[in-house]
Amino acid sequence: MTGHHSKTGIHQHLWVFIFLFLSANFIQGQESQAVVQNQMKFGRLLRLIDSYYVDTTNVGSLTEKAIVNLLEDLDPHSAYISKEEVARMNEPLEGNFEGIGITFNIFRDTLLVLSVIAGGPSEKVGLMAGDRIIQAGGKKITGIGLKNEDVFKLLKGPKGTVVNLSVLRKKSTLEFRIIRDKIPIESIDASYMINAETGYIKMNKFAATTHDEFKAALEKLKLQRVKNLILDLRGNGGGYLKSAIDIADEFLPAEKMIVYTQGVNNPRRDYKSTASGNFEEGKLVVLIDENSASSSEIVSGAVQDWDRGIILGRRSFGKGLVQQPFYLTDGSQVRLTTAHYYTPSGRCIQRPYTEGMSEYRNVLQKRMESGELFSADSISFPDSLRYKTMKSNRTVFGGGGIMPDIFVPLDSSKHYAYSNQLRRSNIIYNYILEFEDTRREKLLKKHDTFSKFNEKFEVTDEMIEEVLLAGEKEKIARVPESLDFTKNLLKKEIKAFLARDLYERGDFYRIYNQEDKVIMKAVEIIGNTGYSSHLGIK
Repeated sequence: MTGHHSKTGIHQHLWVFIFLFLSANFIQGQESQAVVQNQMKFGRLLRLIDSYYVDTTNVGSLTEKAIVNLLEDLDPHSAYISKEEVARMNEPLEGNFEGIGITFNIFRDTLLVLSVIAGGPSEKVGLMAGDRIIQAGGKKITGIGLKNEDVFKLLKGPKGTVVNLSVLRKKSTLEFRIIRDKIPIESIDASYMINAETGYIKMNKFAATTHDEFKAALEKLKLQRVKNLILDLRGNGGGYLKSAIDIADEFLPAEKMIVYTQGVNNPRRDYKSTASGNFEEGKLVVLIDENSASSSEIVSGAVQDWDRGIILGRRSFGKGLVQQPFYLTDGSQVRLTTAHYYTPSGRCIQRPYTEGMSEYRNVLQKRMESGELFSADSISFPDSLRYKTMKSNRTVFGGGGIMPDIFVPLDSSKHYAYSNQLRRSNIIYNYILEFEDTRREKLLKKHDTFSKFNEKFEVTDEMIEEVLLAGEKEKIARVPESLDFTKNLLKKEIKAFLARDLYERGDFYRIYNQEDKVIMKAVEIIGNTGYSSHLGIK
């Protein structure tokens, strides 16, 4: 009897399985059929418009608009990229582009070379900072209202192609034949020792080359006996998921969850650390702000959840959606959201977007108006958004961005309005360009290294007066009370830009970060016993 019942049970289970399998396939078949029907419906609409509409239409343009509107209704980060835009959009994250290897500015309607990239095509042929490019490809490019987009079209191009330039250097015109090549786009803005034991690395994106750049920067700091690290992710809008995982891996021991992703059509996938971390010991402070997003939140979330370091600054942006690129038939691309990502404690960092895309994109203004950027007390979290860290059982928060362990308010005094107006009108940087243009050789002769420049060069009150007079010529009235408040900041900014243009890009931050309140707080935390108590370490 037992065997008979068992056999019957097996048959029953088999029929249940077959029923579920057929039902699933039937439902899937219905869904597939619905997709096909809608494809046919949309195609017929386009054919009707093309054949019968009263006026001339561009079916291609209508299709692109339909795609854009459809994706906008899904979520804030799914996007359509036209065939023409695909390569340009990918360049920053691929970590290189193809061109001649210069940084430039359009100064007095002339293309001015600010610096040449070491090892690049322009350096190889002898192009120099301070040169003025007056012709490209036989075409005059001065006095024509040149714009940045025009420069990119003229100078960028496939590796191996040639561009001929006419260059004005002092009073001589020189001819250059430059063969374009791959030019690296650096994602590490600066890396240096803040004091004898603490290093600082500023990262602007998570690109394909970011992890290699980070390892190289860390190796240099280790040669200087770094013990503690400040990782600055302020303003870093993210990038590749893999790069974020690789960077977080540098700080965690093996087999620790870094992030996991999951979506309705994407089963959960876990990403864990390896045993290859190069900074698993030593004090770590990660700086974030309201413009830190996506990959920045993956790194700071993993560091926070594992009690590996202190997160300092203001609540991050709140982008916790994974986009996957899909190419369409004409070479255009759809970046479609396929999953949410979650921190090790299970937090989804994505901010809600149920109130519409306009409200979602206006979040920084809303945070400003609510006082959140100035006081941590302005932010409240329901119990449902409270999570516990993995080691110390500290409370952390989900529901939209990474909330820092230690809050530092935004400094937005009304006195900055005047200097911001000078900055937006390009008064300050045009002054810097002119100052460099007439004194570059003299400055480099007197200060042949950055350290000498940093120690000896001073921005004088006379220089500030020249900036203010230039502003007045552009109808920007001086505001004495604001100037009293911001004069030292203006001096620091001018000196930092001069250092960047005369020496190396990262030298800007060596000067500009001096007296940065968030960095000063990070150094203070690292230097006292409060570091361990914040992490719940006894």
